[in-house]
Amino acid sequence: MPKKGLGKGLGSLFSETDIKEVISEPSSIKEGDITNIKMSLIEPNKKQPRRHFDDEKITALSVSIKEHGLIQPIIITPSENNMYKIVAGERRWRAAKKAKLKEIPAVIRSYNDEQVAEIALIENLQRENLNPIEEAIGYNLLIEDFNLTQELISQRVGKSRSAVANSLRLLSLNDNIQKMLINGNLTSGHARAILSLDNEELREALAKRIIDDNLNVRQAEALARQLQKKVPEKNSKKKTAYDIEIENLQNKISSAMGTKVKINHTPKKGKIEIEYYGNNDLERILEFFNI
Repeated sequence: MPKKGLGKGLGSLFSETDIKEVISEPSSIKEGDITNIKMSLIEPNKKQPRRHFDDEKITALSVSIKEHGLIQPIIITPSENNMYKIVAGERRWRAAKKAKLKEIPAVIRSYNDEQVAEIALIENLQRENLNPIEEAIGYNLLIEDFNLTQELISQRVGKSRSAVANSLRLLSLNDNIQKMLINGNLTSGHARAILSLDNEELREALAKRIIDDNLNVRQAEALARQLQKKVPEKNSKKKTAYDIEIENLQNKISSAMGTKVKINHTPKKGKIEIEYYGNNDLERILEFFNI
């Protein structure tokens, strides 16, 4: 099945006419039709990027479903053992299950595993249902399991490559700080300020200060710069104009490549360190150098 257009909106997956016309007891099920499927035949997508579901919101939705029914069908695809896997709409499925529905209206489509993962990610991104770590895990799934590059992912989900790269960087944070992002105590902007620090203890300290003092992103970035200055340097001599020029060059390269770049130099020799996140990101960097 062609992938073209998946990132442009889930509305393209089925027509408005399909949504309005629900067939209760179809004589034969065709791809693209909406039909009522037994709840017992539907299973969630194990690689669904969304890991956290708000119980209160699902309960509220289940109450609405009991009163008005499920207005928008879920999207499913044939799975093993005559089952169907959820492509989009797991939250609605959970609420319908809570409402004790025996059947649920669904659009049946044929998708491969890559398309299932991609559409599930797109749906959640469009509905803004993912926390920053879930979003990063979703991108990483497409990279690790389906060998998609960051450039391809950015095209599919309608985000810039740098946004995808910055999202993936969040997975390099320790578990404690990742939990803060999952719980909503920190934003992605806060996380980028934390990632600017190389020292693990300073990262933890900054994260705690952000939460305790309710710092906004600009305040967090300013505090990160202050903390970085306090890190003892091997050579504490005052920066020269040449040092500043090297730093500016380092920042320009980082911006152009969409990843962190560090230049270590001396008058006689030096080295350039380029961060990458997984095999596919390394491949992207090699392509940048036409290798």
